[in-house]
Amino acid sequence: MEEAILLNQTFIVTHFRLTGLSVNQKVQMAAFSVFFLFYVLTLIGNILIIITIIYDRRLHTPMYFFLSNLSLIDVCHSTVTVPKMLIDTWSEGKFISFSACVTQMFFLHLFACTEIFLLTVMAYDRYVAICKPLQYMTVMNWKVCALLAAALWTGGTVHSIALTSLTIKLPYCGPDKIDNFFCDVPQVIKLACIDTHIIEILIVSNSGLISVVCFVVLVVSYAVILVNLRQQISGGRRKALSTCAAHLTVVTLFLGHCIFVYSRPSTSLPEDKVVSVFFTAVTPLLNPIIYTLRNEDMKNALNKLMGRQERKAGK
Repeated sequence: MEEAILLNQTFIVTHFRLTGLSVNQKVQMAAFSVFFLFYVLTLIGNILIIITIIYDRRLHTPMYFFLSNLSLIDVCHSTVTVPKMLIDTWSEGKFISFSACVTQMFFLHLFACTEIFLLTVMAYDRYVAICKPLQYMTVMNWKVCALLAAALWTGGTVHSIALTSLTIKLPYCGPDKIDNFFCDVPQVIKLACIDTHIIEILIVSNSGLISVVCFVVLVVSYAVILVNLRQQISGGRRKALSTCAAHLTVVTLFLGHCIFVYSRPSTSLPEDKVVSVFFTAVTPLLNPIIYTLRNEDMKNALNKLMGRQERKAGK
């Protein structure tokens, strides 16, 4: 069923049809159970990190300020796609209106691009902390942190507006089937009634270039950090290596998807859905696990927070 209106003898698509994760009902029910659990844990884990950082004064440092931003982005990023995916597992017709599709694309790229910039800023923060520790609080003062946070959110917004504008201006008058469980620019522009070769080049030069450049900057930053760590004492080196390993894990998982999807023409591959699931549902869950299980300061702060809540409950 294709929902459209007739205008000047041309069909204008008003809704798109999502294929979802699978056409098999049993697979969809299993996916619902798994990803509902993932989503709940994502919300609990990331919100708990934000509350802990706000509560514990010892975590009022630039590193944890940016970590709280990362947790906020992960909550928002996951919420853009996962609830719709969960609802669609119970629906035969997985429809999404054109306006809802555009809105989903806008916020998806807003939070994704903002997270890319944030991971780059976090790498710079670790570089200054490890390679120039005596200058750390001078270089990464709160004014600089606020400006960097404002810049990365602004950059993500500008990127998303530019990308969404390229998509929304295209005419959609025929096919309405999106081979994914959410709306994303590469899949949507394939449904346009005109040649989108130039648009695809612009997308690769925008999203693809941002992903690749930031990934290279991050790898170089951590390479410099690792070289510098060779000169430090063993105790400080272990803690710094643990932090860098956590950051690199997040960077690889997140930017790997961005490079895979946005650094090539808009062609569908069998691996796209699997990569998209990791991007939208798994990575936001892994972030709190990676940062808490590998971080003694966070674990101590969480234990302190839980202990106080238990004492309050016992009174």
